Amino acid sequence: MSAPLTYLHRCCQRSVLLVVARRQWSTSSASPPHLHRRLLLFLTQRFYDVEMLLRWRYQAKRSQLQKKNVYYSYTQRFYGPDIASAYYILSLKGGFRYVGQSEWFRTNQRGKFSWDFLNHKNTPIEEADMSYTIINYTGLENLERQRSLRTLKLKGCPEVDDWFLARLHLFQDSLEELDISHCPRITTGGLAALRNLKGLKHLNVSSLPGISNPGLVIILLEEMLPLCQITANGYDHNLRKVEEEEEEQMQRQR
Repeated sequence: MSAPLTYLHRCCQRSVLLVVARRQWSTSSASPPHLHRRLLLFLTQRFYDVEMLLRWRYQAKRSQLQKKNVYYSYTQRFYGPDIASAYYILSLKGGFRYVGQSEWFRTNQRGKFSWDFLNHKNTPIEEADMSYTIINYTGLENLERQRSLRTLKLKGCPEVDDWFLARLHLFQDSLEELDISHCPRITTGGLAALRNLKGLKHLNVSSLPGISNPGLVIILLEEMLPLCQITANGYDHNLRKVEEEEEEQMQRQR
């Protein structure tokens, strides 16, 4: 049975139970139900409304996520890829710096930003800070033309996942610094895709809850990216502990 039919079936079952319960209590000559029974009936009657509200909230959230990460084709067509990328970053309350410029363009606490970035029509972006934004795999398409991107900060981004990391190969010739710390959806399998970023000099993989055996993962990352400085804080099972366990196993085998 499909999900919509299952959901409809559950709703019908609840309705039948409520009707039966109401008839029993209305036709019974006994005293009114106890307080906790009346409370349970009230909650049961309201459960459907609450479930619908939660479902609507989830759908609205996903719709807003898709809307924020839509491809800015219109802006790119009329203003060029650099302005389109800049506008996308600012619309997600991120920040960036153009090549050859020291000034950073960011949003303020109210989400407002200066439109002065429009004065740099043909200037590529060198650094982008998308920390704690809702950038996702689809939205990354708005940055794919930025082949001069050297720094990308994605700290605490809830929608950055393994598929997102696999698409970072677009910047394999330019990216030197990558921060993916505190991203809850990244797993060990996704980190393997970073092997394509041979030019990385700094990589931050701190506090990734989806990583199992972080010590071993760090060893693998160091082998894949020998010229990269890797930061991995926030793990109890660190690299030193892994090395100690390996030494203990070797001693036991002897």
